Amino acid sequence: MQRRLDNVMTIEELAKYLKIPKSTLYKLAQEGKVPGQKVGRHWRFHREAVDKWLTERPDKRS
Repeated sequence: MQRRLDNVMTIEELAKYLKIPKSTLYKLAQEGKVPGQKVGRHWRFHREAVDKWLTERPDKRS
């Protein structure tokens, strides 16, 4: 059961994981640019969905 709970991250945990400011992550989440769900007033993110999103994102650098 603990393993399953570790797969769900808070905004603080995901910001650390992605190494970006929480304010940037809030903006991305609200715009639907990062996979997550709002539970009440709180954002939650599945680690597997975020990892998939990261690997499937096209490289924006040109």
